[in-house]
Amino acid sequence: MRKKKEEGRLSGILESMTDEDKEKVIVLSDKLSKRQTQEDDPEILPKVGLEDVPPKMEIIEGKNTIVAGLPLTMFEQGTNGLVYQQIVVNLPEIENELLQLIPYFSSCMTELGCGELDYLETQAWQDRVSGGINAHTAIMSELGNVQNVDGYFVLSGKALSRNYESLLQLMEKTLNSVRFDEYPRIREIIAQQRAGREQSVTGNGHMLAMIAAASGISPKAALSHKLQGLSGIKHIKKLDDELKSEQFIKGFADNLIQIHQRLLNAPKQLLFVCENEYQSEFQSKLENISGNFKSKSDEFRTFNLEPVDQLVKQAWITSSQVNFCAKAFPTVTMDHPDAAPLAVLGGFLKNGYLHRAIREQGGAYGGGASHDSDTTSFRFYSYRDPRLTDTLDDFDQSIQWLLAEKHEWRQVEEAILGVIGKMDKPGSPAGDAKESFYNRLFGRTPEKRQLFRERVLAVTLDDLKSVGEQYLVPDKASVAVICSAEKENECKDIGLEIIPL
Repeated sequence: MRKKKEEGRLSGILESMTDEDKEKVIVLSDKLSKRQTQEDDPEILPKVGLEDVPPKMEIIEGKNTIVAGLPLTMFEQGTNGLVYQQIVVNLPEIENELLQLIPYFSSCMTELGCGELDYLETQAWQDRVSGGINAHTAIMSELGNVQNVDGYFVLSGKALSRNYESLLQLMEKTLNSVRFDEYPRIREIIAQQRAGREQSVTGNGHMLAMIAAASGISPKAALSHKLQGLSGIKHIKKLDDELKSEQFIKGFADNLIQIHQRLLNAPKQLLFVCENEYQSEFQSKLENISGNFKSKSDEFRTFNLEPVDQLVKQAWITSSQVNFCAKAFPTVTMDHPDAAPLAVLGGFLKNGYLHRAIREQGGAYGGGASHDSDTTSFRFYSYRDPRLTDTLDDFDQSIQWLLAEKHEWRQVEEAILGVIGKMDKPGSPAGDAKESFYNRLFGRTPEKRQLFRERVLAVTLDDLKSVGEQYLVPDKASVAVICSAEKENECKDIGLEIIPL
C-alpha cells in the first residue's frame, strides 16, 4: 500500500514537470554521477602510516593452576571492584535433533528456577548477589583443518568482590539443578526469542545473508546458519507454534534435560578475572565449592560435526521492502599465509570499489567485503539494498577491478591499517582477559596471533591480486539473498532456490 502511494506521488510530480524542469534533473543527475566517480585528494587530511603502527600486539596472559581437581585460569586485571567467573564445559557429542536446541537450552539455563526456587525467586537471587549470569556456547574451527571443530558451553557471571562467594553458590546451583519443569516460563522465553529473532532480519540482514551464503563451506558455518542464521529463525517460528501443545512442550523440556545431563557428565575448567589483591582469597573460596562442578561420569564423547562442502544458491523470502545480498568463496584458516592478504583484501575492495558502486551509485545503505578465517570464507555483502542482481554483478566487477586496474600503494596501506585497527582495538580489562583465554583455548596462541599480525603488515598489492585470482573464482561462489516475494522471478532467473522465511 505504501509503495503504491509513493509511486502515485512520484508519478504526479513527473506529470507536473515542464521540459525545462526535466532538463535540470538530467543535468543534476549527470553532475552527481561525475562527483561520485571523482577521486578525492588523499593529502588534504593528516594520516597515520604503517610506520606509526607498533610491531607487536599487547596480549595479556593468565596464570594456570588446579583447584579441587579442575583446571583454573586466573587473570589479574583492574576490574574496579568486580570479579568475573566462568565455568567452561567441553561440549559433548550431540545428535542433530538435540544440537538444534542448544541456543534454547542456553537461554533457558539462566532464566528458569533452580533447586527448590522458581524462576521469580531465582531472578531475585541473581539481582541480589550478581551483576547478571548468562550462558552461551563457543565453537570454533580447528586451525589448519576447517572440517574439524571444537566447542564449549560457558556459564558466566560477574559480581562485586564482596559477593564472590554468593556468586559461586548461585552459579553452582544454576548449573547443577536448573528446573526444566516450568513449562509456562519456557513458552514465554521461546516466544520472546522468536520476536527478537524475527525483528533482527531488517536490522541485521546483511550478516544473516552472509552466514547463509557461507553455510556450505565448513561445519562451523553450517552450524551458525542452523542456530543463529536464517535457518534458525525459521526453526524458532515453527517451535514457538508447536509449544502451544502441552504434550509437545513436555517432550521439548525432556530434550533440554538430556542436554543438561550430558553437560554435567562433561569435563570442565574454570576462569576468573579480578584484581590482584583478591586472588588468594577468591581461590580459597573456589576450592570449597569447585568440587561440585566436577564431571558426574567418566564417560564422555567429544563434540563433532559432519564435514560440509557444497555450493549454496538461496533466496530467502520475507516481507522486507529492501534486499540483503551476499556472496561467499571458500578460503583458508588464520594460520595459512594467505589469510593475511585475504583479510586486507576485504577493506581494499570496500574502500576502493564496493562503497562507491553499491552505496553511492546503487543506493544501498551499505556494502563491502570481509574475510572470516574461522569459517574460511571471503564474503561480499550489501545492506538495505534496492537492487539485487546488479549488486551481485558489482561483487564480481570488484574482482575484475582488482585484477585489471592500476592501484596506488596508499589504498593498500589504508586497508592494512583497517585490519590492524580492529586487532588493536582496546577492550575492557575483563574483555581482554576473556579474549586471551578463548584464543588460547582454541589454539590461537599469542605466537600465532603475532605471526598473523606480522603477515598483515607485510601485505603487498601483488599479494592482494594473487589471493583474489586464486580464491575469488566465479565457479566457487555461493550466493544468498534476503528479499520480498516481488523479487522471486528475478531470483529464479539467476538460479536461486526460493525459501520462504
